Amino acid sequence: MCGIVGVFNHSSVERVHRDTLLLMRDSMIHRGPDDAGIYVSGDGSVGLAHRRLSIIDLTSAAHQPMSDDEGRFWITFNGEIYNFAELRDDLQRDGTVFRSSSDTEVLLYLYKKHGKKMVHLLRGMFAFSIFDERERTLFLVRDRVGKKPLYYFNRGGCFAFASEIKALLASGKISRDVNPEALYHYLSFLTTPAPQTLFEGIWKLGAGYMMTVNSAGDLQIEQWWTPASIHQIKLKEEEHAANIQGLLKESIRYRMISDVPVGVFLSGGIDSSTIAALMAKMTDRPVETFSIGFKNEPQYNELGFARAVASKLKSNHHEIQIELQDLLDFLPQLIHHQDEPIADPVCIPVYYVAKLAKEHGVTVCQVGEGSDELFCGYPFWSRILGLEPWRRLYGAAPRPLRDLAWQLAKRLQDPLSGRLEYIRRASCDEPVFWGGAEAFYEAGKRSLLHPDMKAKLNGASSAAVIGRYFKEFLETATTQDPLNWMTFLDLKLRLPELLLMRVDKMTMATSVEARVPFLDHKLVEYMLSIPQADKVPGLRPKHLLKKAVAGIVPDEIIHRPKQGFGVPVMEWFQLELGRRIREKLTSFARSQPYFNPETVASILSHPGGALQWYLFNFVLWHETWIQEVKVA
Repeated sequence: MCGIVGVFNHSSVERVHRDTLLLMRDSMIHRGPDDAGIYVSGDGSVGLAHRRLSIIDLTSAAHQPMSDDEGRFWITFNGEIYNFAELRDDLQRDGTVFRSSSDTEVLLYLYKKHGKKMVHLLRGMFAFSIFDERERTLFLVRDRVGKKPLYYFNRGGCFAFASEIKALLASGKISRDVNPEALYHYLSFLTTPAPQTLFEGIWKLGAGYMMTVNSAGDLQIEQWWTPASIHQIKLKEEEHAANIQGLLKESIRYRMISDVPVGVFLSGGIDSSTIAALMAKMTDRPVETFSIGFKNEPQYNELGFARAVASKLKSNHHEIQIELQDLLDFLPQLIHHQDEPIADPVCIPVYYVAKLAKEHGVTVCQVGEGSDELFCGYPFWSRILGLEPWRRLYGAAPRPLRDLAWQLAKRLQDPLSGRLEYIRRASCDEPVFWGGAEAFYEAGKRSLLHPDMKAKLNGASSAAVIGRYFKEFLETATTQDPLNWMTFLDLKLRLPELLLMRVDKMTMATSVEARVPFLDHKLVEYMLSIPQADKVPGLRPKHLLKKAVAGIVPDEIIHRPKQGFGVPVMEWFQLELGRRIREKLTSFARSQPYFNPETVASILSHPGGALQWYLFNFVLWHETWIQEVKVA
């Protein structure tokens, strides 16, 4: 896992400055403390740079940026290609001679042979760029599910890209301004949907997208993969369970390929326990397991379950417990490493458990993200699915009647109410499900935003984001039941831009690589092809996963109620965290033209801390990256 950066002065006579390129690259030392490299083209128009976390081929032969034998193609690569050995064998049969045993070199020669079509051969997580010296083109790509980030800007004759936004800011070529529309969407989704970021003029390549930049500065952006079912699979339950188990074994086996130690983040739930149990069957050494809990907050702890699994597997088990002071101490680093706010408090325990792994000599860990989305593991999802017959009945009512119901609801309901928003969506023929994580609803956002900010939005609506995804779902998915829509949407939005970014940013902050076996694209495609009635009969969460791992994971883990990986933000809000949040939000609302001070005061008067936490994250981000004020 690494940090990559590049500059292409396609329409400018200015040469790439090595010092600037080094400054950009070394803003991401945490992503690659083991090695660093730089390449500048002969005419000075292109510069690539790389920070390396050595995982496969630890020798200098895998140094990046790397070129092919002719010096025509240059690559800087972040990620892992798990099937690189098979791809390498195919290339060798065609006469390719390799100088290293790295997956990076395989990518180079795949591109040399197949061009951009080579992406369809890859099984892994990746964001990389290849520069063609002869054609003067830059090719960039992000993996199918968006496990690795890739940011860019294109202005003033200069195109630049990087693994982190802070590297682009270090170029000095782009101002630090807030994108108002991205802020509006952040308030809904706790993240900004691709291709926007919270920085005006800085973009991110979407999951499953590729881009080509030519010498005139033209950007050709194409979607090369989408999470849609290719065909519907109708099998007996036992057959599905066997196939899922086989795909999981294959996925986990691939993600054990490494020249450094591999472990697993073990929460004690079915997802991480499945990974640990299957890993234990594939190695003759004890699995390294890492768990985290919270001091004096037993209702949030799953350590007892994690210890039980570790004991049964005879793993080398390590654990840590954190408290409020750890969160407060980490806040400046949290904002620094996120680049743009990822308003999910789970970032804090992810950082500390990754730090624990690094302290015990483990550089690679497998994690359980994606399982809930594929197998319907969220209780909230089951509730939404249970309401589907009522939504259809309401949707069949004449539009004037629904409009009347909507007008009446607006008078009776709190504008921050989720019930009001669901009525609005059903009344307007919009999908009711907008993702597994929502903060402020449309009416609530209009109440929250300052008049100056609303004027800049020009009538923007987050419904347009959902509408774009829903249109794609209807055009590409063979299996179009409500559950598949929910999985599709989270694979397009919440997973790549929130959940997977919290994993990437927090683990890389400690120089640890996280691998996500549940999101192997072959398993994703298989699950999307199973009809809802077969996947969750009776709306029973994770029914097929439980069948698939029976006899592998202890029964008490399989059948225990889902607890979820929570953080005691609500409890900590009653202590020092709440005081800081109230002071920050009150001061910010009065001094900056983003939020209505009266609405902020109303939010602060409510018990609990979820909405406050989301706004607090934005305020700290604004202070750090826009105002350049040190976070206390």
